[in-house]
Amino acid sequence: MRIIVGIAGASGVIYGIRLLEYLKAMPEIETHLVLTKTAKMNIGIETDWSVADVEALADQVYRNTDLGAAIASGSFRTDGMIVAACAIKTLSAIAHSYADDLIVRAADVVLKERKKLVVMPRETPLHAGHCALMEKVCTLGAIIAPPMPAMYIRPQSVDDLVDHSVGRVLDLFDLQAPDMQRWAGVKNARQHRTTSE
Repeated sequence: MRIIVGIAGASGVIYGIRLLEYLKAMPEIETHLVLTKTAKMNIGIETDWSVADVEALADQVYRNTDLGAAIASGSFRTDGMIVAACAIKTLSAIAHSYADDLIVRAADVVLKERKKLVVMPRETPLHAGHCALMEKVCTLGAIIAPPMPAMYIRPQSVDDLVDHSVGRVLDLFDLQAPDMQRWAGVKNARQHRTTSE
């Protein structure tokens, strides 16, 4: 399986990094990575990772300005793309097919080839324009998967929340994240609460 990972300039680059970590541990997955200039900046601001170490998690890395890259063509076969996290600027460009960089061009190719595009927008609060962009991208065939915290997992750390959001995105590609906590009904949730108190 071949998956494109785009990390755009929104806060939340850790979602893309964790996704790459999980995919790296799956030998059947080949990853193709594109980072925006602002994503590279945010890696230094928000994490202890270096850009080089993030890029080392991928099988292939492209410059965002490289519109001649393999992933810019529909004849280069992939199984889909995940943009994690997705800046509103990138979301807007995808919604309007404004493919002046490689992340947006690759996303546009994935959509036109009817492959799976999963977008994790990271912005709050949202105004009507943001909501309209998400609706537009949905009508084009993408899946909008904002990283929403799942409190039923009773998270003990930020990592727990990140892992769960990334695990839910991997579910969309029928891939299993390790130690994924899943909802098993109210009865099980109550039992878990009783035994943990």
